[in-house]
Amino acid sequence: MVTAGCLIALQLAIRAAVAFSGDFYWDDLILIGRSGQTPLLSREFLFYDHDGHFMPAAFALAWMSTTLAPLNWTVPAVTMLVGQALASLAVLRVLRLVLGARPAVLLPLAFYLFSPLTLPSFAWWAAALNSLPLQIGLAWVAGDAILLCRGGRRRFAVSGAVVAAVSLAFFEKSVLVPLVAFATVALMYRVDGVPRPLRTTLVRGRALWIPLVVVVVSWAAAYLHFAAPRSAGPTVAEAAELAHRATSLGLVPTLLGGPWTWERWPPSPPWATPPVVLVVLGWSAVAAAAVWSLRYRQRTAAVWAMPVVYVALSEASMILVRTGPDTADELGQTLRYVADSAVLLAIGWALIARAPRRTTVRPLRPLPCPRRQSVVVVVAVAAFVVSSLCSTATFVQRWRDNPTVEYLANARAALAADRSTPILDHPVAIHILLPVAYPHNSVGYIFGPLRERPEFRRSTEVLRVFDDSGRLVPAAVTSTRTLGQGPVPGCGHRVAGGSVELPLGGPLMDWEWAVQLNYFANTDGEVDLGLDGSDDTVRVPVRAGLHRVFVRLLGAGQALRVRTVTPGLTLCVGNGPVGVVVPTPDAGS
Repeated sequence: MVTAGCLIALQLAIRAAVAFSGDFYWDDLILIGRSGQTPLLSREFLFYDHDGHFMPAAFALAWMSTTLAPLNWTVPAVTMLVGQALASLAVLRVLRLVLGARPAVLLPLAFYLFSPLTLPSFAWWAAALNSLPLQIGLAWVAGDAILLCRGGRRRFAVSGAVVAAVSLAFFEKSVLVPLVAFATVALMYRVDGVPRPLRTTLVRGRALWIPLVVVVVSWAAAYLHFAAPRSAGPTVAEAAELAHRATSLGLVPTLLGGPWTWERWPPSPPWATPPVVLVVLGWSAVAAAAVWSLRYRQRTAAVWAMPVVYVALSEASMILVRTGPDTADELGQTLRYVADSAVLLAIGWALIARAPRRTTVRPLRPLPCPRRQSVVVVVAVAAFVVSSLCSTATFVQRWRDNPTVEYLANARAALAADRSTPILDHPVAIHILLPVAYPHNSVGYIFGPLRERPEFRRSTEVLRVFDDSGRLVPAAVTSTRTLGQGPVPGCGHRVAGGSVELPLGGPLMDWEWAVQLNYFANTDGEVDLGLDGSDDTVRVPVRAGLHRVFVRLLGAGQALRVRTVTPGLTLCVGNGPVGVVVPTPDAGS
């Protein structure tokens, strides 16, 4: 299968260009931050509920990538390419097992390799850590099931169970892998005319089905224990709109190499925006293929049911888990939630090609000679590949529009340039990570794994922040509230030998706040700071004399709680703002 190998090599070359044109984006930074803050072999790291995902193996791989080269895109890009290579080889394997070493294998293989359907989930590292292991599991376990039922060798049962377990460790959707494997074998028996195909599949493959049941049940127990319950209640109209967009504007155009064009509003990922003509042509192609296969191929109706049901389950999962008050209708058009359907479509194509011809149906017109048929097939495949490459090129243009790239580059350079002055931990720009990602949206989390950097603290005497472009600039604290001058003449608020509450002149909501503490201390020492409505406390070092320190506090309250820790320490606290940290007006000059 030299041609198949060449096609896979071409796909990997194209995907390499896609991978190295990208960089870290959104959830990638959360994975990096957690990898730098949490031990690998810990429950809170491996079994963290990441936005509904249960993916300990993905966390482990992210930890290893971050430890090897923190915030270096080369390592994630290589892991993506390795995953894609394994997925492509697994798909080739299962297609050969269904069709044999026939040229017909190249048609579904070319669809899987070049279809833009899998492109968005490949380019985004966090999504690839889920999607690629699932694609590998779908193809490999189905292949093992075919080999086991064909020859009875138990090693394929062991291999299939292990690969399914590994896939589940990367992505909870891999719970469908055993069902796809069973359906593939049963449908193959069905198109071959084997009596009672379901029973035959069950009996011949029981050495695999039994351990797969054990794997899924064990995984389900862990998932239900560690994953937080999800509330989902989409209306019928919302569900219908998302399903329409995921199918008609997302999946169907990719069958012809679409969508050709993409849209993006940073910081969202790109979504497909196919022209109407492509949507119509896509549905027409689906209808024509269904009519042709049902008319001229025996026992193929059930084959169509497999990808249809799989796509329906994928979209139902997206709708139930992702629908919320802030869900954009374009979610389905990002293609991530149906990307793995490419494996099912390729297997279904191969099963239809395997099915025997109907001898009782006369063609509507005389069949062209084999040579002409070959020319037509080659032209059609070439047109599909060209169409797919156009979609890939336009996707890359949109994907490069990523403000995170400049932000990270500027921040890394600034941190390496000054490693002696501590930086007050603060959130990154909202176009890098929104506040809903708290606490993973702080610079301490994201840049913590770097080796060449200063310390990130909750207190510092020099206030600097990263601006929207990632430059480290001077900053100030806004006056949302103020401490006031204090009642003690010549001192302000006097703190000595215990805890004192300093009124703020008004309440603060539950948020991340910064305090500019202007003080005079009689000696070096430490004090504890916090808000009276919160249990959060920060221990702050102070120096003898007149100084100021900036402190990051969490919570709500109407007063600042200050307690001396060092015996004999006396503090005079003057007027100072309490608010949020912002760059100073002349920071960009």
